[in-house]
Amino acid sequence: MSSFNEIINAEKPVLVNFSADWCGPCKMMVGILDELKEIVGDNATILKVDVDRNPKAASRYQILGVPTLILFNKGEVKWRQSGLVSAPQLEKIIKAKVYK
Repeated sequence: MSSFNEIINAEKPVLVNFSADWCGPCKMMVGILDELKEIVGDNATILKVDVDRNPKAASRYQILGVPTLILFNKGEVKWRQSGLVSAPQLEKIIKAKVYK
């Protein structure tokens, strides 16, 4: 399995969903991200990181609330936002921030 750093430094964009099992809105993001995956297919990687199981990653990216979404492109943070975001909105963000 690839490490987190290898994944976010890859050529294709990576949307990381920092979440927690106890978080209601995080559970809603699962369906939204499944929908997004159907839209973007292999053009982007979607990754879920549980902040309780991965406190170092949460600390490194200063995750203060969940869900927090961060879009990486070649290791660089291109966009971040806390809270729910719809799949069509996320698709637009990926296209705007990565494929300009």
